[in-house]
Amino acid sequence: MTSSPSPRRPSRSRVESFRFAFSGIWYALRTQPNTQIHAVVTVGLLALAAWLGLSRAEWAILALTIGLVWVAELLNTALEALMDLVSPDIHPLARVAKDVSAAAVLITAIIAVAVGLLLLGPPLWAKLLGH
Repeated sequence: MTSSPSPRRPSRSRVESFRFAFSGIWYALRTQPNTQIHAVVTVGLLALAAWLGLSRAEWAILALTIGLVWVAELLNTALEALMDLVSPDIHPLARVAKDVSAAAVLITAIIAVAVGLLLLGPPLWAKLLGH
């Protein structure tokens, strides 16, 4: 008995694995308005951090925080696509899965704002006041 071929074979190389990953990022950027907002905010924060001259430790905290938000957003996008696939009709549990996933993104974004204010607020305030 032969099984039907899977739509996508396992990765043959690391390069192909990276291509799939970048394809997922590109999909989210093209189709998800919130991901587009995260991209704009990320670029703005990186420019602001460079202008403020953050320390290496501050850069590390900022990078981890931005990464956390991106991971949450990408997982949310993946879960929403999966729910749409397995439950094309509106189902209460599919709604719960989507809502909880969106809540995870919201919580990471709130944490990111707090971290951003703690990291960037004081040096930005000092620069604006000329200290």
